[in-house]
Amino acid sequence: MTFRYDFAPTPFGDALTVFSDEGLVSLDLSESVDPQAPWLLDDISQRLHEVPRPDPGAADELAHLLDRYFEGEPTRFDESVRLDWRLIEGFLRDALQAICTIPWGETLSYGEVAVLAGSPGAARAVGTACRNTPFSIVVPVHRVIRSDGTPGHYGAHPERKRFLLDLERQAAAS
Repeated sequence: MTFRYDFAPTPFGDALTVFSDEGLVSLDLSESVDPQAPWLLDDISQRLHEVPRPDPGAADELAHLLDRYFEGEPTRFDESVRLDWRLIEGFLRDALQAICTIPWGETLSYGEVAVLAGSPGAARAVGTACRNTPFSIVVPVHRVIRSDGTPGHYGAHPERKRFLLDLERQAAAS
C-alpha cells in the first residue's frame, strides 16, 4: 500500500489530503498548511505507520468538487470520491457513515445521528466521531448540531461550522 499527499484549496486555507490505493484517507484543515513544515505529516504518518509521499495533482478531482461545494452546489462527496475508512472503526465509523446521509442544507442532532447509526443513547460518541473525523467537509459533520438547535463546535473553529451551515442554507434557499 502506498500513501501520497497533495493539497486542496478551501476558503479556510489549503487542506492536506492523503490518499491510499483505496481512496481518500484524510482531508485535514490544519491551522496553517506549509508544505515545507517538517511536522506537517507527523500525525498522519504515525497513524498510517508510513510517511506519505508528495503527489502533486492527486487532489485535483477533490479540489474540483470542493470548488463546486463552496460555490453553493449541493455535493455529496462520498458518492464521487472513494473513501478509505482505515483510520476510524466501530461505532465511530458507523456514526460518520450515517452522517454522510444527512442531506445538503439539513441538520440532525447528535442524538438523532446516534439513532440513525444504530446506537440510541450514544450522542456523546457521535460527538467524538465528529471531532475525530479524518474527512473534514467530505463527511459533513458540520450538519450535526446540538439538541437545542445551536451549532456547537467544529474543532477549535465554530466559525467554520457556521460558515458551512450558512453556505448550505443560503444555496438551498436560492
